[in-house]
Amino acid sequence: MNSKGMGFVGGTALVLAVGSFGYVVVAQPGSIAATSAPDAQFRTQAAAPPLVSGVAGVGITVGDLSTSVAFYRDVLGFHQVSEREEAGDGIEHLTGVFGARRRTAVMQLGEEVLELSDFLAPEGRPIPVDSRSNDLWFQHVAIVVRDMDLAYSHLRAHNVRHASSGPQTLPDWNPAAGGIKAFYFKDPDGHPLEVIWFPEGKGDPRWKRVADAMPGAVFLGIDHTAIVVRNTEASLAFYQGVLGMRVAGHSENFGTEQEHLNNVFGARLRITGVRAERGMGVEFLEYLSPTTGRARASDSGANDLWHDQTVFTTGMKDAGESVLRAPGVEWISPGPVDPDGAGPQGVQALVRDPDGHAVLLRSR
Repeated sequence: MNSKGMGFVGGTALVLAVGSFGYVVVAQPGSIAATSAPDAQFRTQAAAPPLVSGVAGVGITVGDLSTSVAFYRDVLGFHQVSEREEAGDGIEHLTGVFGARRRTAVMQLGEEVLELSDFLAPEGRPIPVDSRSNDLWFQHVAIVVRDMDLAYSHLRAHNVRHASSGPQTLPDWNPAAGGIKAFYFKDPDGHPLEVIWFPEGKGDPRWKRVADAMPGAVFLGIDHTAIVVRNTEASLAFYQGVLGMRVAGHSENFGTEQEHLNNVFGARLRITGVRAERGMGVEFLEYLSPTTGRARASDSGANDLWHDQTVFTTGMKDAGESVLRAPGVEWISPGPVDPDGAGPQGVQALVRDPDGHAVLLRSR
């Protein structure tokens, strides 16, 4: 959840240094990272534009496209923008799935989009039935709602599966998050989703404008996507140091409301939000306890239903290859790929972050 206890950072200059994970780390002046390299290196690296210019959306691998399109359209208010079917060498190399034939529907809510992809061949594996919110393959999108009681009643009427025990109101002792309401649930394949409501003075002010522009709508748009990470510093080294995103805020959350929201007993989370120039935010969920979350399978593929990918745009024609060939960055595609032959998707590259979450970069 973005803004859960977050104190947003503003007006502080950032400098760059080489971190212990082999990435370029953005650090505040006076920190260890900020003082561990020559000033000339800071100036040279800081002058470079960020690799990513925006978060274009989130891709989700689904088991049946028609079923998923109907759910996101009829239950959550998305509308379908387009649909495409892909096969051949380009999509195989981009996804790392040999023999791939994939149908993808682009679904929009407000200004944000999801890309629902159904691998007709080869079929992937389902999400483990015992998945928990602290497992390292966890990723959700947080959908802003006009009214939590109305949204929850609507979801119950459509028989969605609970992930939380019920909607939770964050406590007032957390001044940045007190009064925010949230609820986790699942789509037909078991992908976790969140609905979130911001009281006056909380959250991005644009959601008030969106609500005014969408009278009567229950679901307004996507605020952020959240991923479980093992180590926040390693994730910052990638998302901030390599991709060039900025830290938007951070908090430490615990208590019965957090436990029942995540449905993880004893949950204590370190939460860090990062943002690009445009688009939804990305939020790191590091479980300080319990630390029993499982890593994703080493043979995970883009056709497995637990595969989600955060889609970024970049102005680099090589989809960022010259930057992404950094130590420790795992590539899924062998390099930049143009799967639709100079089509509208552009040159793309698919890599993994330090915890195995997929990151897709598209040149524009």
